[in-house]
Amino acid sequence: MATHTHHLNDSHPHNVPSDTPVVPLGDDDIIKHEHDHVENAAAPMPDSFRDMTEDERKAMEKKMVRKMDMVIMPIMGVLYIMNYVDRSALSASKVYGIMEDLNMTTTDFATAISILFAGYIPFQIPSNLVMTKVSRPGLYICSAAVIWGAVSACTAAAKTFHHLLVIRVMLGVTEAVYFPGMIYFLSAWYTKNELGKRLSALFMFQMVGNAFGGFVAAACLTLDGRYGISGWRWLFIVEGVVTIGCGMIGACFMPEFPHNARLLKPIEREYAVWRLEMEAGAGEANEDTSTLGGFKLALLDPKVWTMVWCMGMGQAMGSIVNFFPVIVNTLGYNKTGTLLLTAPPYLLAAIVFYTISYISDRRNMMYPIIMSCLGVAIIAYVLAIATLKVPARYVAMMLMPSVCSGPQIMLYKTLNVHMARPYPKRAAGVAMMNAIGGLSNVWTSYLYYDAPHYYAAFGCVLGCTISFMITITLYKMYVQRMNRLLGGTPEQQRQAMKSGVTQQQVDLGWRYIGY
Repeated sequence: MATHTHHLNDSHPHNVPSDTPVVPLGDDDIIKHEHDHVENAAAPMPDSFRDMTEDERKAMEKKMVRKMDMVIMPIMGVLYIMNYVDRSALSASKVYGIMEDLNMTTTDFATAISILFAGYIPFQIPSNLVMTKVSRPGLYICSAAVIWGAVSACTAAAKTFHHLLVIRVMLGVTEAVYFPGMIYFLSAWYTKNELGKRLSALFMFQMVGNAFGGFVAAACLTLDGRYGISGWRWLFIVEGVVTIGCGMIGACFMPEFPHNARLLKPIEREYAVWRLEMEAGAGEANEDTSTLGGFKLALLDPKVWTMVWCMGMGQAMGSIVNFFPVIVNTLGYNKTGTLLLTAPPYLLAAIVFYTISYISDRRNMMYPIIMSCLGVAIIAYVLAIATLKVPARYVAMMLMPSVCSGPQIMLYKTLNVHMARPYPKRAAGVAMMNAIGGLSNVWTSYLYYDAPHYYAAFGCVLGCTISFMITITLYKMYVQRMNRLLGGTPEQQRQAMKSGVTQQQVDLGWRYIGY
């Protein structure tokens, strides 16, 4: 939430004498100030609930949001789990002989891992553009899940390395629908104050999915040799079929847009639409910047490129997830034990992620959380490089998934808060972070060789962590300087506006927060 100032004589700074004292508002007052400002300027209140008291409307809203959560979040969460389980299955299959069966070298396996992103990265933006044009985006997402489940299951039929490459590219294309589509879909239902918590819940589902994937892989690989089918082939068959089933079930229950959702009562539909339109009146509703114009503004803003660079470093750190079963295998346990040992680090990551999200939401804190995660990451990578002793190395592995997720979600929050206006620029910035930052998943795939030390991989991600720390600290210094200008004279405020702050934000006393 941006920080505002409240003037004692009037709510608008242009009507305030220069000698009037300025008193900072608390977060609750800021929210009320924005709510009142938007309610007066945006969509008129529908007749169906105009005569309700504020308490009655809040009670209706609470019941409506709970109903939305009970249907939308479980479906999205399960699909997110399957999205990661299907994507990470190849890493688990290495433990059970896919390289021998397909005559693959270590470089071939790295190529098979990285080539998924050749389809995944470039198709995210086009998929979201298509999604904005379809009338039933929920069905679009669930249909994509059915397709990527079928593609994942086809991996079991691969007879050569080249067959595997083709399937992996297609898997990347079909899975590209989910993540950006999920954010777009949720933003059509939840307000800004609600959306962050729902995204946090989904990232927790991601961690559970990674942990769940280890248990599923261990179970499926016990079928090794059944009906003459290798264990790794069973893994892809079972996970693919489960994804298809989840996608088909989700399509039956997933609501579409609030205005025509059978999930809601007529009065709830009107209220769900009105509250989103009322919120959009704070900035997005009267936006006159085109999509292309917003993309150009994002390209020319150094703050966006700073976020892209940091996301690239964060994604490089997160590349460990793509090879996690292989890394855990260096502890020397058997195949089943290796896959089971991959689960606890992800469960810990889910707990850590909930904790840092709670702290960030309550205290408007981002930079300290990022730096704390990166500090722990340095400890984890140094341990992994320095020793092969099982206790120390597994401690490092327990920490790795946790320290990768926290900084990335804080970057998403930073961009959405610090570059909130104009709206097309923010949307373009998020897309650039996902697509360009995600390229790190390609080149880092070739670093995981020379087991069990993996000096190249751990040394590189250690360097990326340090680069991340330096860059985000420079960004902190920059936004603090901008805040001083925004709180200064009109001339200093005009200077700050050259960095992308709008006149409306200056009028509202907006500040870069969290840093």
